[in-house]
Amino acid sequence: MTAGPDYKRPETLLPTAWSGESGVSATNAVAMDDSASLCCWWSVFRDPVLSAFMAQARANNRDVRQAEARLRKARAQRNLAKAERLPSIGANGSASRSRGSEKAGGGGTSTMYANGFDASWEADIFGAKRRAIESAQATLEASQEDLRDVMVSLFSEVALNYVEYRSYGARLEITETNLAAQTETCDITRWRQQANLVTQLDVDQARLSLEQTRAGLPALQTGRDQAEHQLATLLGQAPGSLKALLDSRRLAVPVAASELAVGVPADVLRRRPDVRRTERKLAAQTAEIGVAEAARYPDLTLSGSIGLEALKAGELYTWGARTAAGAVKAGWTLFDGGQIRQKVAVQTALQEEALGAYEASVLTALREVEDALTAYANEQNRRSALREAVVAGQSAFGLARDKYESGLIDFQTVLSTQQSLLTVQDSLASSEAEVTSDLIRLYKALGGGWDPLAPETKGQWKQR
Repeated sequence: MTAGPDYKRPETLLPTAWSGESGVSATNAVAMDDSASLCCWWSVFRDPVLSAFMAQARANNRDVRQAEARLRKARAQRNLAKAERLPSIGANGSASRSRGSEKAGGGGTSTMYANGFDASWEADIFGAKRRAIESAQATLEASQEDLRDVMVSLFSEVALNYVEYRSYGARLEITETNLAAQTETCDITRWRQQANLVTQLDVDQARLSLEQTRAGLPALQTGRDQAEHQLATLLGQAPGSLKALLDSRRLAVPVAASELAVGVPADVLRRRPDVRRTERKLAAQTAEIGVAEAARYPDLTLSGSIGLEALKAGELYTWGARTAAGAVKAGWTLFDGGQIRQKVAVQTALQEEALGAYEASVLTALREVEDALTAYANEQNRRSALREAVVAGQSAFGLARDKYESGLIDFQTVLSTQQSLLTVQDSLASSEAEVTSDLIRLYKALGGGWDPLAPETKGQWKQR
């Protein structure tokens, strides 16, 4: 007999398709239930630097080390719960010498030698210890999912900061290119002013535009350096230690291959470590109800000892020196003012709270995947529009500058087209990075970044 309710995993109804999936290009509709693809999702970017950073983060990140320590602690607690079901055996030995009072007795001296073994065992009749082991095992599994969740977050943060660093680098390059073009434009206006073809106003406007562009460089450099600092911290290194490596490799923002694993089935949520963790916590709390419930019933303890006793050391290990004792102890709480009942009520309420946390984690996971799919699809549309805008802006600026040099238009038109071109080029660079970042967030939302240790039971997750 085992006290308390037996745990049954809650039935979770999931949609058969994502509503945001309709916005994803059909060329990108590849099934994502392949564990190998999700485990090392960053490989789709084919960026050796990013892959090397992922390996360093896994080996050196401090949050991962803390999660691994918590996992070892949970494993030890599980083993402790198992050990409490076994008998305890102890050995003892003693030698004593005493002298009696001459006034109260004979005043003689006596010596006693003894050694033996003691054993005790509490019979787990109503399953309190078995429930405790169930709780400890589920807690251990929750700690394992916590480690996986840390890894999922870590890999996504490394990738996001890497993309951010590359994005700032691309925007810096665009700004510097435009700065050179604006410097050339400023020189042209100065020459035309010296030839009395334009007024000082054109020169001042050109300098204003030039210095405004130059003023944007420090903010971009600060953002790039801060991204490097955060990236180094995630890799377990001192901030600034990656700068030389990153600057020596003038790489663009990583872009995934044409076929991306974004057309996912709903049951991929079984990979989400946070959902798995809350489910295991629910199982642990359900077992705690049985631990509290078992206190209602009697307990039985068996104990005994065997040993040797003698008044002389030479007679200690003889047949006549042997001793033995045994005992059976039973106890049952007849009245406690309702303490056991209230303890069961407390554990039941905690179990209901854990159930609510599990259901909330499922809804959160669904929302995050939907959000990531929507953001990824919409940002792709934005990037396409910005690419067209950049092409038009480059053409407009080239025509405006040619007409200005020919004296056909005023300088304000040149400035306007040049500033518009810089704006859309910067927006396009940001959008390129955001598309990659949204894809990274999608992989994170799908629970990618850890390698399953055993096949999952797919019947646990039902679709609707």
